Amino acid sequence: MSQPLLDVRDLVKRYPVRRGLFARVSAWVRAVDGVSLAIRPGETLALVGESGSGKTTLGRCILRLLEPTSGSIRFDDSDFLALSPRELRRARRNLQVVFQDPYGSLNPRMTVGAIVREPLDIHRIGRRGAEREGMVDALLQRVGLDPSMKRRYPHAFSGGQRQRIGVARAIALRPKLIVADEPVSALDVSIQAQVINLLIDLQEEYRCAYLFIAHDLALVERFADRVAVMYLGRIVETAPARDLFTQPRHPYTKALLQAIPVPDPERVRDAAVVEGVVPSAADLPPGCRFHPRCPIAVEACRQEDPPLREIAPGHFAACHLADG
Repeated sequence: MSQPLLDVRDLVKRYPVRRGLFARVSAWVRAVDGVSLAIRPGETLALVGESGSGKTTLGRCILRLLEPTSGSIRFDDSDFLALSPRELRRARRNLQVVFQDPYGSLNPRMTVGAIVREPLDIHRIGRRGAEREGMVDALLQRVGLDPSMKRRYPHAFSGGQRQRIGVARAIALRPKLIVADEPVSALDVSIQAQVINLLIDLQEEYRCAYLFIAHDLALVERFADRVAVMYLGRIVETAPARDLFTQPRHPYTKALLQAIPVPDPERVRDAAVVEGVVPSAADLPPGCRFHPRCPIAVEACRQEDPPLREIAPGHFAACHLADG
């Protein structure tokens, strides 16, 4: 097995809740609460969970768009959190992002050509002028856009085309890892498939790794090598994609899988109803944080927070009742 390209250990991100006349800290929101994960070169790790589970916050901490409260991040065999601003700028050549919103992630005052060329200019890739323009043309063509469009502004493009522009910008530097933060959730279903196919093709061509943040498990099943399920700031299950979809071990994962729409109206699934609402990350329940909504919770679940443990080769779950 190759060494991890990205190795995250016990990552924590907390936000203060301030109340009162003097804005004193009355509580802490534990958006990310002790997360560990690893991604190997060329691998796709999907991070899934409900809205508010901490997926995007985790992705932004890994990118250092947010500074973690504690924990460690090693990327490309370096201590990513210890890098100076100048070193971080150089390191980001190998770590890029595709944002969720194809409308808000592109500067409306820049032409498409300037948007795609910007990382080349920042990192001084190629010679100014014709060489960089040729690289921009090739990138636009690679993501399925006509190079003649590069003089247009983002408002002239559809959502799917804008996301392709975002992908072209992300691959311009041939990064080793791309954090894709729900890159197709704002697109029509027919366009989603096109963008996913593009990401798959680019991974085969450039051998880059993906941290693919999503809530659509149907997409994840097709796209990911491994899956990590996140709930209220923690990873509650992680496994190879095939194992997780065929033999989920955590009740929360089972409920998410049961919620996937199926095209066959005659197909009947076992009920896995999750009642109640997600607790506040500023006031977490004792014990297992999923137990107030868990249909099989026992007394131990209310008393003790279960650790993430290996219950099958490569398959980890944080549940007292998960069988080995």
